[in-house]
Amino acid sequence: MKEKASIGKILPVMFGFFIMGFVDVVGIATNYVKTDFHLSDTVANILPVMVFLWFLVFSVPTGLLMNKIGRKNTVMLSMAITFIAMLVPFAAYNFTVVLIAFALLGIGNTIIQVALNPLLTNVVSGDKLASSLTLGQFVKAIAAFLGPIIAGFAAGSLGNWKLIFPLYAVITVVSTIWLWSTSIDKEQSEEKNVSIINCFGLLKDRYILAFFVGILLVVGIDVGLNVTIPKYLMEKCSIPLEQAGLGISLYFVARTVGTFLGAIILSKYSASKIFMYSIILGVFGLIGMLLVSNLVLLSVFIFVVGFACANLFSIIFTYALKRQPERANEVSGLMIMGVSGGAIALFIGMVSDAVGSQAAGIVVLLVCLLYYFYLGRLFAKTDAK
Repeated sequence: MKEKASIGKILPVMFGFFIMGFVDVVGIATNYVKTDFHLSDTVANILPVMVFLWFLVFSVPTGLLMNKIGRKNTVMLSMAITFIAMLVPFAAYNFTVVLIAFALLGIGNTIIQVALNPLLTNVVSGDKLASSLTLGQFVKAIAAFLGPIIAGFAAGSLGNWKLIFPLYAVITVVSTIWLWSTSIDKEQSEEKNVSIINCFGLLKDRYILAFFVGILLVVGIDVGLNVTIPKYLMEKCSIPLEQAGLGISLYFVARTVGTFLGAIILSKYSASKIFMYSIILGVFGLIGMLLVSNLVLLSVFIFVVGFACANLFSIIFTYALKRQPERANEVSGLMIMGVSGGAIALFIGMVSDAVGSQAAGIVVLLVCLLYYFYLGRLFAKTDAK
């Protein structure tokens, strides 16, 4: 009976990771909005900036908020904001309104990313936490994978890609009600509040600084690929957006497979070695994308890049916590701030506009990925201590 009750508490929390994955709709949405309003890459890529900027602003305040209203209430607040964000672009559709909608989506996603992982600790025992967090990322990846497919179906078969938003709104309501009706064990108050000063003070440690930059770049690479892949496929293969958008789904399929296998492989082998192998594979994939024009080969290389990048975030986050475990709250807050690295997509758009080719954006992502060879050396030094 106790086991069933435990599962009953885990499932609504786990479903919250599906809501967390809604943020990845920004990739395909940016491409549709660019087409609808005839925008340049620089202007269109303001959309992902509007989403990921808020991770810099709201991560630590969310940690403070959790101490006051609790983790469950904080997650439900994030879902309420996400619900509103999903309704806004369907109620009115112009570029300003879309910016507001994606700003709200970014705020809601910041809050849920900060609050949902700690909430999981309230319903999962310590020995099962790591596997549960990995499963949560798997659920999030499924949502990310489905987004472009749903948008493409809505555009091609229903004549309006924006129908994805009311669907997401309904799913968010279901998730909110499910979590609200679930009894979660009472939370312990944190003995020490997280503060912005404490978080930024950690950057004096060169390892923490390097890990923070790593988080910035890994999210930037992820969002950059999310936004660039459809445009790159349209440029290279002369295919319509509805078909090119499936390239994002392929990328997220690869990430989903990589996350699933990563949970198994990382339990048996050194994380630093897996990290280095992943970077080598990722560099190979991006170079391949630059060299070929065949749709099938491009699809293969997109899958390779997605698979290679699947576990970078979790490995970096793990090493950051290992560096100063006694200050886990501050480290966690700082690393979540690093999710604001999604704003790198704006720079990618500017470079693509300046050069006149989406290949320039791929080159920017390749340069970002090369940074991880340095980070891998720091991981190896950490393991040696």
